[in-house]
Amino acid sequence: MADFLLELRCEEIPARMQAGARAELEKLFRREMGKWNAQVGDVTVWSTPRRLVLIARDLPDTSNPVIEETKGPKVSAPEQALTGFLSKVKVTREELLERDGVWFAVKNVPGFRMLEVLHNVVFSIVWDFAWPKSMRWGEQSRMMNSLRWVRPLSGIVAMLGKETVPADFDGLESGNTTYGHRFHASGPVTIDGADDYIAKLRNAFVIVNHEERQDIIREGAAKVAAEAGLTLIADEGLVIENAGLTENPVPLLGRFDEAFLDVPPEVIQLTARVNQKYFVCEDAKGKLANAFVCTANIAPLDPAVVIDGNRKVLAARLSDARFFWEQDQKTPLAVHDEKLSRITFHEKLGTVADKALRVAKLARWLCEEGIVADTPLPLAGGAGGGPASARPDAPTPDPSRKREGSLADLAEQAARLCKADLVTEMVGEFPELQGLMGGYYAAKEGLPQEVAEAIRDHYKPVGQGDDVPTAPVTVAVSLADKLDTLVSFFAVDEKPTGSKDPFALRRQTLAIIALVLKNGLRFRLGTAIGRHDFLVTLDAPTSGTAALDALFDFFADRLKVQQREAGVRHDLIDAVFALGGEDDLVRLLARVHALQAFVTTEDGTNLLAGYKRAANILKKEGYQGPTGAPDPMVLASLKDGNDTIPDTGEEDPLAMVDDPDVGEILAAEARDNSALSYTPEEAEKALIDALDAAAPRAAAAVEAERFADAMAALATLRAPIDRFFEEVTVNDPQADKRAARLALLARFRDAVHRVADFSRIEG
Repeated sequence: MADFLLELRCEEIPARMQAGARAELEKLFRREMGKWNAQVGDVTVWSTPRRLVLIARDLPDTSNPVIEETKGPKVSAPEQALTGFLSKVKVTREELLERDGVWFAVKNVPGFRMLEVLHNVVFSIVWDFAWPKSMRWGEQSRMMNSLRWVRPLSGIVAMLGKETVPADFDGLESGNTTYGHRFHASGPVTIDGADDYIAKLRNAFVIVNHEERQDIIREGAAKVAAEAGLTLIADEGLVIENAGLTENPVPLLGRFDEAFLDVPPEVIQLTARVNQKYFVCEDAKGKLANAFVCTANIAPLDPAVVIDGNRKVLAARLSDARFFWEQDQKTPLAVHDEKLSRITFHEKLGTVADKALRVAKLARWLCEEGIVADTPLPLAGGAGGGPASARPDAPTPDPSRKREGSLADLAEQAARLCKADLVTEMVGEFPELQGLMGGYYAAKEGLPQEVAEAIRDHYKPVGQGDDVPTAPVTVAVSLADKLDTLVSFFAVDEKPTGSKDPFALRRQTLAIIALVLKNGLRFRLGTAIGRHDFLVTLDAPTSGTAALDALFDFFADRLKVQQREAGVRHDLIDAVFALGGEDDLVRLLARVHALQAFVTTEDGTNLLAGYKRAANILKKEGYQGPTGAPDPMVLASLKDGNDTIPDTGEEDPLAMVDDPDVGEILAAEARDNSALSYTPEEAEKALIDALDAAAPRAAAAVEAERFADAMAALATLRAPIDRFFEEVTVNDPQADKRAARLALLARFRDAVHRVADFSRIEG
């Protein structure tokens, strides 16, 4: 057993590529070892700006033996064919095995020496390595089949134990010699094997373990900030990037001119981060301080010299940012907004100016309809028979603030200007600041505070964990912007496909759901979508309907994803969606939550079983209602083009439950149950009485959005339906009894369906 060390040294590997390179190195190593049937144990992969390192522990002396099996001629084949086969595979007749009338040559091939295996493995790794970008170099670069690497490959250390693994790439040979830090170490470093590699590189001022370098930067930057009485603004991405830029990181704190603090703090932080890879700090009051932390790649004799050089470079960058800040303020946002007509939003959807206009119309409508208001509407789902309760976390208006216009006017104004900063100098330099800079410019211009805040935050929430706006004007603009984006792309058939989502419509949908739920917004999604310009102006009405249907399916899928993390079952969302017409998301989820609480109880589980049994019987019998019209389940099956009704027990038995004729049929059935031509059995009468009491209670509770009460009403049917199936014969020989009992089961099914489509519930 021995350890294998591989170091691939080159010029600077971009920090952004190092994580992928580590994964690629391990993947290729394991793949190639697998090809040689060689056992692999623990594998460690590290990276620095100048090297990729892999250490595999406890490799065996040889690869595992393999059994090679070669199919030969049939036993009945001529002797000449068999002789030729034996000569080809180099075995004797006695070594052949006969199987199903065919000769097979089976050879036990011993394992290869690990040194030989690793020679081939290293060769394949270097030649097959996939970089996002790569280059050729040297004399060999004139040939198209020459070696490619991210930067010129300058050295290879390949050792098994203390023995060098031979490898040669266009004259570059592997060995046991490497080099340390570019400035602190001089001369080659001889490696004896994997065990002393880390220590010898550390003595040469190289910390090979990238995670250790990250810890040094993270802790060292916080320490130098604390020593200056400041708090480092955490930035894990910047920690990883600096670790990818240095082999011997040394955090240093410097200061910049306080005059630059007139620039918005986000601009200063982004300038320092993006352009210079610097951290920034806060003072004791939580405000941005005129301090930065840079990460040097050397331990300087005089840190002040290094700090001063970095300060000068940062000052130049901040001067540019201040220039953009001052220049942009000279032009009102309304003038910037006029330039949006020159920017194409999408070739099928017009310009950004067109989009802003659509958003403004929709934002105004949301406010005028009372969907977005200062006082949030009650949240569906109150329990216990009392009124529905308001959201405890819903925003409350600030009585100390006086609004400068109506909610609708402010929302429209903010929506018209929300994209104006896209043409400013600052956003042109830092696209990450779109929205944020518009909010700053609006405030500087003296626009109403609500408008400035809405422009600033209308992109939120951008992703999971991001803040969800609660200010009414911001909510209106944010919701309108996301609805417009979603509906527009669906209207022109640019919806996501598979794993491709170039316009981030999945993220937009999750953001819409978050806005609606956080603010308790009560509206029908179909109504809001139906007002969209593209849906009402499509050439073919069927196209608009198809787009709407596709959009609802997409919304349902995203809602399942969003609620799965909250522990909500996807089949229960399907069960409520399947009823049709339930597109008030707040009401829908309140209904789903009550349903989930119910189906996990014993009553819920047994009622579900009873429902499926009833639905299965009705489907199997192809039940005809007393009016002579076909049963809704039959109509649904015929609508789908089915000639027969399969007895699966799982299909949707009320696919046409919203049809007005169905309601008449069920009402007639209920009337007929009250005037039976025979004396019902006790269990039958108990179910009739239970339905008489529970069905109206459940329907009224659903109408009042007291879904827990609706479930409680359904729970009273559990015992009667169980008893009915135990004691009553549904398919009675007497036609009148059979028809009445089928009608009773249809009535039971309908009562359950007023709460949810139980056929969609699993279990």
